[in-house]
Amino acid sequence: MLEKINCPQDLKKIPEDNLPQLADELRQYLIDTISQVGGHFGANLGVVELAIALHYCFDSPRDKLIWDVGHQSYPHKILTGRREQMSTIRQYGGISGFPSIFESEHDIVNAGHAGTSLAAAAGIAVARDRNGDNYFVIPVIGDGSMTSGIALEGLNQIGYLQTDVIVILNDNRMSISPNVGALSDYTHRIMKTEQYKNIRHDVSKLLELAPLHGIEELAQRIKEHAKAIGTPGLFFEKLGYNYIGPVDGHDVADLLMHLRQAKTIEGPVLLHVFTEKGKGYSFAEENRPAFHGVEPFNKENGQKLSKDKTKSYTRVFSETLLSLAEKNDKLIGITAAMPDGTGLAEFQKVYPDRFFDVGIAEQYAVEFSVGLARQGYRPVVAIYSTFLQRAFDQLIQEVALMNLPVIFAIDRGGLVGDDGPSHHGAFDLSYLRLIPNFVIMVPKDENELRDMLFTAEKCTNGPIAIRYPRGKIVGVPPAAKMQEIPIGKAEILVSGKDIVLVGVGPVVHTLLKISLRLKEQNIIATVINARYVKPIDSLIGETIEKIGKALIVEDNALAGGFGSAVLEKLVAESRRLDFANIKLFGIPDLFVPHGKTEMLKNDIGLCEENIYQAILKMCSLC
Repeated sequence: MLEKINCPQDLKKIPEDNLPQLADELRQYLIDTISQVGGHFGANLGVVELAIALHYCFDSPRDKLIWDVGHQSYPHKILTGRREQMSTIRQYGGISGFPSIFESEHDIVNAGHAGTSLAAAAGIAVARDRNGDNYFVIPVIGDGSMTSGIALEGLNQIGYLQTDVIVILNDNRMSISPNVGALSDYTHRIMKTEQYKNIRHDVSKLLELAPLHGIEELAQRIKEHAKAIGTPGLFFEKLGYNYIGPVDGHDVADLLMHLRQAKTIEGPVLLHVFTEKGKGYSFAEENRPAFHGVEPFNKENGQKLSKDKTKSYTRVFSETLLSLAEKNDKLIGITAAMPDGTGLAEFQKVYPDRFFDVGIAEQYAVEFSVGLARQGYRPVVAIYSTFLQRAFDQLIQEVALMNLPVIFAIDRGGLVGDDGPSHHGAFDLSYLRLIPNFVIMVPKDENELRDMLFTAEKCTNGPIAIRYPRGKIVGVPPAAKMQEIPIGKAEILVSGKDIVLVGVGPVVHTLLKISLRLKEQNIIATVINARYVKPIDSLIGETIEKIGKALIVEDNALAGGFGSAVLEKLVAESRRLDFANIKLFGIPDLFVPHGKTEMLKNDIGLCEENIYQAILKMCSLC
């Protein structure tokens, strides 16, 4: 059946009784495809029946299905004409791993960061009402996303506006890791009690006996009252919603019945659906965090096909933080729903009372660190670069303005590859650099990452950000011990007379390789490892002024980034230079698509060969 579906209209031709079989086919197709190419996995397995029911019941794209985050959008993509493109998902030139308005009319808004669906739905619904149109607006949001502030703001406003929006709460108790927070706990607290289980059992028996005694209507009313006692519906009803649920998210018939009911109700509706992340694939059901996003794997045993054991920067951060925490009981680990992704999971195991996962709530994570820092603790806030953007106001107004000693471990700096433009860490150096009081460190390799964490832990007179990339370490010989790096001090790695190559981050090692190639052309380059984006060492300006030519490289947006900082410093120091002899390399003024990182760097010119050829041209040898 699945092969016959190229659009939602094809889906509607299938008899309703056959939809469970279609769900089995779709789930198997996901397992077969994602095991070969990788991608987000567990959440998509969990919404197979829900996606089928939604497209069966509603008329997309006229009706607006809005998938929050996108980790659960693969079945939607398959049912809306992209089945044959699934083998290209998250690959260069292929389809996105997230909803994309540039890809399909069925993707109503882009969705890469959590919690945005409700606010977007409210805007669409208001526009519909003002235009006098008549269509359904259906945001699908996971309970993990409901921990984010913008989701709660959207929930509040829809209830206040009292416009027609059908909110689907996909409740699976997971974001990437198990959910945290009072709201998530509330949605399950009563339902998991023995008392409620006993009530459900007794009501079920009553329903069986009701026809024999002519009390069907009374029994049904008792069932609805019992359900209300044991569900979180009261909370949502107080916010202005008509609550329906809980509904088994893996029962297509039950889903369709309640979706059709929701369509008849005026005003906001919240349909509470329980699903199981990883449903139908035993390895994903047993280890949900590991199967949230996957590399290609053997579907028969769940094992990764890649056997690469190289450490990642995340792992080095994790091990170093544990080492420092052993001697400093004031260090506190904080993350926003990503203990595994940020490397804090081990810290959580060793120091559970010094670890806090605040859910998908980056603003709260930063503000929480403010309170800890004000009371003498050293919070280490580990958040991906792209997600820390969400707490920009707190970074300025709270942390920097009070000059608090909060350490920010910024993972996934620079291009991150397959997740694409919503996840590239392209802007952190730019948005952090403009904030007073911040010190910004960028290690060239794993040894320097250790040294920078060691330095940050000892520096108590303001906030420090340490920014490092996704993926494998450089692989340099391990240092005997950690050393402090003087704040704001760059280092000259190679001395030369013809051109200055200035880099920040792992690209420094690329510049070292290029310097060896240049030597074969009788070009002797000076290579500087800046180490700090803020403050900028005057050594850089002195060296560029002396030699007269420079090339500056970073894995960040050129706009407002490290190269801009160096140019500003040169002007402020009144260096005597011909600025035509200074060239900047970085991420250009565009949103970089998804694909393997090296391929993307080639595409935008941020690669070894392109840099090498630019230097030859600057030195008139090309």
